[in-house]
Amino acid sequence: MAELVDRHDPYVEPDWTEYERLCISIINQQVSTASAAAIRGRVFDVLGGEVTPETVLAADEEALYEAGLSRSKIEYVRNAARAFRDGDYTRAGLAEYSNEAVIDRLTEIRGVGDWTARMYLLFVLERPDVLPLGDLAVRRGIENLYGNGDELARAEMREIAEDWRPYRSVATRYIWAEYESE
Repeated sequence: MAELVDRHDPYVEPDWTEYERLCISIINQQVSTASAAAIRGRVFDVLGGEVTPETVLAADEEALYEAGLSRSKIEYVRNAARAFRDGDYTRAGLAEYSNEAVIDRLTEIRGVGDWTARMYLLFVLERPDVLPLGDLAVRRGIENLYGNGDELARAEMREIAEDWRPYRSVATRYIWAEYESE
């Protein structure tokens, strides 16, 4: 892990709003990093660079589809837009919620599952102790770092990550940075 700390700065990221970051996580669901980045760029272009609940709800569905969003993901970003319009999902609004309560609240939004909710905890709320083992890059990164690339059971990964408590989010971000640099 010390080598990763020397090689990467996993906190260099654009200053996205909470809603933009949730949209990015929805876009990233079940697609490669490169595909997700390309789709995100096109979708943000369709929205004129202003990704808000209002612009997403007002956007032409066909234009979002042609930008690369599937019909279901269009529904999901719009569901998230309505949730943000009607409720407080900001850092301040969720500050008093436990991680599990945030996950429960976010997964009430159709299209936001456990993985997306954990990405929100990690990247938006910046909670210090999130270990998203539902993420393939995190699992592969741990396997490369601690298992010489051999497959590890999630229980083994949780055991490895015990040493990172209460800052598993920090370790996760370094593992991601390493995995994505390969």
